[in-house]
Amino acid sequence: MEVLTPSGPPQMAVYQAIWALDGYGGAGREWSLEEKFERMAEAGFTGVFGRLPEPGKEKLWRELQERYKFTFGVESFPYGRDDFREFLKRAKEFDVTYINAQVGSSFTVGDKAVALLSDLIEEAELSGIPFYVETHRGKVTQDVLRTVEYARRLPNLRLTIDFSHYVLAGEMHSAEEAEPYFDELLRRTASIHARVSNAEQIQIDIGPDGDHPKAEPFKRWWERGMRYWREQAQPGDVLPFVCEIGRHYAITRSGLPSAGSHDEWSDRWEQSLVFKRIAEDLWSRVAGE
Repeated sequence: MEVLTPSGPPQMAVYQAIWALDGYGGAGREWSLEEKFERMAEAGFTGVFGRLPEPGKEKLWRELQERYKFTFGVESFPYGRDDFREFLKRAKEFDVTYINAQVGSSFTVGDKAVALLSDLIEEAELSGIPFYVETHRGKVTQDVLRTVEYARRLPNLRLTIDFSHYVLAGEMHSAEEAEPYFDELLRRTASIHARVSNAEQIQIDIGPDGDHPKAEPFKRWWERGMRYWREQAQPGDVLPFVCEIGRHYAITRSGLPSAGSHDEWSDRWEQSLVFKRIAEDLWSRVAGE
């Protein structure tokens, strides 16, 4: 496992979303939290991404994080400055590396959305924790056009790029018209979430080698985001690339979103490893230029 240093060159770190392993396991049972951390470490992940630990699990989480030397990216769902301030206090207790935010509601638009984002950015700056807003549907970032508007009005808005939401919400079987807008957002890349949509499902299996045709534009976007990020990065900066293959997004034989992993058409863990290899190949190309 590579050790990242504050004075070293800008690097990418591959994270595994812990919630993506909900219900996943073998021999008829879900892996324990300890087993999940062990598998992530064996596979070469350097970070874990998820929510703050539930009450009663904080001690175990800290022990596992220390044992495997994982950095911790945390997801948040702020609706206002006050609730976010309280969240930041808890986040500091776990020494999180950065905060990813799915902000507010899709019914918060225009000036109100800009004011909300500005408040959250300012609050995060006061805390000293890097803060990235995810391009997520159902939030203030519901669609690409409004998110571009926010980026134009907020020079310090930094984004977690997950274009699967926009490809799905816009039924973008071809993203040609969206490309210039995507490019504006990619220039704000601070983190990347890996998932591929085919414009009808939010998450598809891209094959054991990642060579599904629908994966090609996503690889291109991820690589471009990496390049833009690296052009602006300082020594010691880290770009989190999160493998985020979700249980609730999985296509199942029974049609039930809560079915166990045995009922899913795709193997979430194996797909995470495919995304990890893709990320490392893309970064090797970008860093080698």
